[in-house]
Amino acid sequence: MATGTSTRPSFSRRRKWSIGLNVALALVVASAVVAMVNYLSSHYFKRFYLSTRTRIDLSPRTLSLLRSLTNQIQVTLYYDKYDDLYSTITDLLKEYAASPKISVQFVDYNRDAGLAQKIKAKYSNLGSATNVVIFACEGRPARIVPGAMLTEQKLEPVPSKEEDGLVYRHRPTAFKGEVAFTGAILAVTSPRPFKAYFLQGDGEPRIDEPGDPAGYTKFASILQQNYVQVEPLWLVGTNTVPADCDLLIIAGPVNAISRPDRIEQYLNEGGRLFALFNAYSINRETGLEKILKKWGVDVSTNIVKDEALTSSDAGGADVFVVQFTKHPAVNPLIGSTLRLFLPRMINTLDVPFTAVDSPTAEAIAFSSPYSHLAGNHTPREQWRSLPLMVAVEKGAVKGVPLTERGATRMLVVGDSVFLDNHEMDPVGRDFVGFAANWLLDRTVLLQGLGPRPVTEYQLMMTKNQVQTVQWLLLGALPGGVLLFGGLVWLRRRK
Repeated sequence: MATGTSTRPSFSRRRKWSIGLNVALALVVASAVVAMVNYLSSHYFKRFYLSTRTRIDLSPRTLSLLRSLTNQIQVTLYYDKYDDLYSTITDLLKEYAASPKISVQFVDYNRDAGLAQKIKAKYSNLGSATNVVIFACEGRPARIVPGAMLTEQKLEPVPSKEEDGLVYRHRPTAFKGEVAFTGAILAVTSPRPFKAYFLQGDGEPRIDEPGDPAGYTKFASILQQNYVQVEPLWLVGTNTVPADCDLLIIAGPVNAISRPDRIEQYLNEGGRLFALFNAYSINRETGLEKILKKWGVDVSTNIVKDEALTSSDAGGADVFVVQFTKHPAVNPLIGSTLRLFLPRMINTLDVPFTAVDSPTAEAIAFSSPYSHLAGNHTPREQWRSLPLMVAVEKGAVKGVPLTERGATRMLVVGDSVFLDNHEMDPVGRDFVGFAANWLLDRTVLLQGLGPRPVTEYQLMMTKNQVQTVQWLLLGALPGGVLLFGGLVWLRRRK
């Protein structure tokens, strides 16, 4: 008796449709990859830029400020979501939002027109501005930080489609978001801004000429980032040091100061002084030297030469300072190197003070043990570390009322050139912030804060290499997926 056998199909109709759908989805994914590559190649030609993205850690200075907040701060990111900086700014603001006193609102004015109109109505000083970060604190005037101020950029050429032509782009080199945001928080939480005056008229560097390499424009901008307003000051005629002066800066005068008596009166009233000398005034007294002697500071007429920590390209004219004390104005610099040019020795004097609130003068930065005074022919065995900075403080005494301005503080440095527009380096920039914040008694800000470098990795490809990659992506990748799907389909049919 013959028996018949019936064969069942290896795949049901439902299974076949599932396989076909998987193959179709794979083709769609491959097509999407090809489309993205075509878009990038059409916009960036043969050059690709890949920037590192890591978690942004706030500096100790910002963390100290956030811990000291007592008022609630509302931050609004009024920004195009597709802007190149959007994700970086968002990541940074999320770190700030870890503080219970900071709340952040994200508004994309292109996608949410209704909310954007509410923001404009709430902040009347916003106007038509876009791509900004707004800081507000309990009814005080809001602080608006434009996105264009958050990066340092340089112009660089980029290959174009033209054979001999070049196009240029602004490549970001440093991200200044934390500097700007921390300064904005200071602005909206402080009852009034501090004010610093730069003495002018006696050979001091100008603060209003960015193109002048010997100017102090960068110095002034660092103070502004620390929420310190800056103004020039001429002590001529009946002018005196203004009553709203929180910090007087006398940087590198080369001529006699017009009215040193008014500076002395300012210090006696509890003023704060940042004095910087240089080699150009060695043979002439400015009048400030005699005043400082009364406070226990000796400004030498000799240049310090360091035979160990100097550079050959400067002909031995510079001194690399690596020895700092634990004084708050320089303690954060321990482990760093501060470069001075032809510095004068600044030392302390034994002054017989008798008052209960007598000032104290302390040397806080020194050259290496292989130093001597230039022109004195000091024997090698007598070389030693020489003081280059002195800090003076007249502290408050219990039961003794302070003057109207407060307690006097001074910082005297033997060089002023290292902080001009041409010579200022990152360590010098940090020193300005530390020194100013100590002089203004803002100890919460005595930590490092500066621009973060932006690192880009460039993938350079020749024209033949680009064509090879394009054929691989346009032909090999989708073709391989299609072939693999076809083989699977044929195998399943058998």
